[in-house]
Amino acid sequence: MSNRQYGSVWKDDAPGSGSGNGLRDRIYTIIFESDTPAGKFFDEALIFSIILSVIVVMLDSVSSVKASHGDLLYSLEWMFTILFTIEYFLRLISIGRPAKYATSFFGVVDLLAIVPTYLSLFLPGSQYLVVIRVLRLLRVFRILKLVNYLSEADMLIKALRASRQKITLFLFAVVNLVIILGSTMYVIEGAEHGFTSIPTSIYWAVITLTTVGYGDIVPQTPLGQGLASVIMIVGYGIIAVPTGIITAEIAYASKEKPTSRVCTECSAEGHDADAEFCKKCGVEL
Repeated sequence: MSNRQYGSVWKDDAPGSGSGNGLRDRIYTIIFESDTPAGKFFDEALIFSIILSVIVVMLDSVSSVKASHGDLLYSLEWMFTILFTIEYFLRLISIGRPAKYATSFFGVVDLLAIVPTYLSLFLPGSQYLVVIRVLRLLRVFRILKLVNYLSEADMLIKALRASRQKITLFLFAVVNLVIILGSTMYVIEGAEHGFTSIPTSIYWAVITLTTVGYGDIVPQTPLGQGLASVIMIVGYGIIAVPTGIITAEIAYASKEKPTSRVCTECSAEGHDADAEFCKKCGVEL
């Protein structure tokens, strides 16, 4: 049985059980637990660093700023990348199941937050992709104990998962519809009116059915204009379908009250306050 208490480093089986794992346990507490002073300070410093690093990337994309402060911005970006790289490996070392964390949402985001800078050594310009670091700011909900937001987010995710089959079927029907409508418009209008091919006509059907209407291709014949009017009207009804599906699932989604507790083995979050075992891997909390 584990003696680990939430917010403490006392544990027998995770991440480590022997005295030789004291440093590893300490690293885990600082990085993953936000209820301790050290953990809270680390999370706040991390959030601040992420914001600064994103600002640096944005400024680097401004020609005038880059011309006058390019070297400074370049140095700062590498400094943040190295810090985030060290943090990423510390997370892998301190967690009980590194592979589980590496393939989790935050694990993938953490990796993508550092890869573009190294990739820029071979592909110039790819460093701007590090703006994906803004996704790491989602941790602020756990750090600030905004459990109500976590609960709402969890409910929304459940609703999206529950409606994925209906949404997939709906999208399949829409794809078939635009292919038929686009092909029909190609026959009606022809190349002389801008509908030069079936793919082009399908593109027109998509932007018309979604009520975007760029206006780069316009039907000229009365029959074509009549069909376009029907497609526009149908488009308004089609747009409402996914909203209704998801709304119905949200109404049935269960509401839970997750906490900021993090599993020492798989890094899963959002456990109930009275949970004794991880809802993902089953390890005792």
